[in-house]
Amino acid sequence: MTTFPPDPTDPARPDAVPTRTDGGSARPEVDVVLPCLDEAEALPWVLARIPRGWRALVVDNGSTDGSAEIARGLGATVVREERRGFGAACHAGLTAATADIVCFCDCDASLDPSLLVPFVREVRAGEADLVLGRRRPRSRGAWPAHARAGNFALARMLRRRSGLRLHDLGPMRAARREQLLSLGLTDRRSGYPLQMVVRAADAGWRVREHDVPYLPRTGDSKVTGTWRGTWQAVRDMSRVLAEPSTAPAAAPAPAARRG
Repeated sequence: MTTFPPDPTDPARPDAVPTRTDGGSARPEVDVVLPCLDEAEALPWVLARIPRGWRALVVDNGSTDGSAEIARGLGATVVREERRGFGAACHAGLTAATADIVCFCDCDASLDPSLLVPFVREVRAGEADLVLGRRRPRSRGAWPAHARAGNFALARMLRRRSGLRLHDLGPMRAARREQLLSLGLTDRRSGYPLQMVVRAADAGWRVREHDVPYLPRTGDSKVTGTWRGTWQAVRDMSRVLAEPSTAPAAAPAPAARRG
C-alpha cells in the first residue's frame, strides 16, 4: 500500500501532520474511505459531498482512467493499494486513516457520503458502535434483481449465524477506528463488509441500521452488475459466514436497531 503525496503531511506516515481536504492542517474530524477502481466520472460528484472538516481517503485499486489524479486534484488523499479486491482497498483505507471515526462509502455515486453525518453523530454520542446504511433504490435500475436477491439471502444467513436482524449488508457505514482494527479483519475480497458485521456481532457491538437512498451508479459495476460478479460476492460472503464464531461463550446475541 502506498499513499500519495509522499510529503511530511502525508497522513499515512506515523510522523505526519494530517491534512484536511478543506485546506486546513488539523487532524480530520472523520475519515471517509472510498475504495476506487476506475471511477473518474463519479469522483467529482462524490467528493463534492464529503462534509466540511472530514477527509476523503480515495483508495486507488489499480485504476487506469486517471481516477487517482482526479481525486488528488479535487483535494482528496489518495492511497494506492496494489492488491486487487474490495476488501483490500477498504482495509488499506482503514489502516491509512487517523481520525477517531472512520466511514466507508462506495465511490460510484450510488450513495451520498453527506448522509453519513447522522451515522457519525450516533457513534460519537456512544449510542451505537457500528451504524449501517440500508439501501433504498430510487429507480428500478439502481439495484439489479439478482443483486438484491443475493443480499436478501445473505441477510437471512447472517441472522441465523449471529442473531443480528439486518436488512442490508451494504457498504455505507461508520464506526470508531480503533474498534474496527480490533476486529482483526482478514477478508480482502467481497466478504470484507460482511466480516466486519459478523465480528462486530460476535464482539457484542451495538449495531444500528438506517435507510439511505440508493441511486443508479455511474459507470459499470465491478461486482453486482453481473450474475457472475454477484455469485462471486455471495461465495466470498458465504465463506465468511462459515467462519467459527469469535464471541465469548456466554455472550448474548446482539440486536440491531433501526432509526
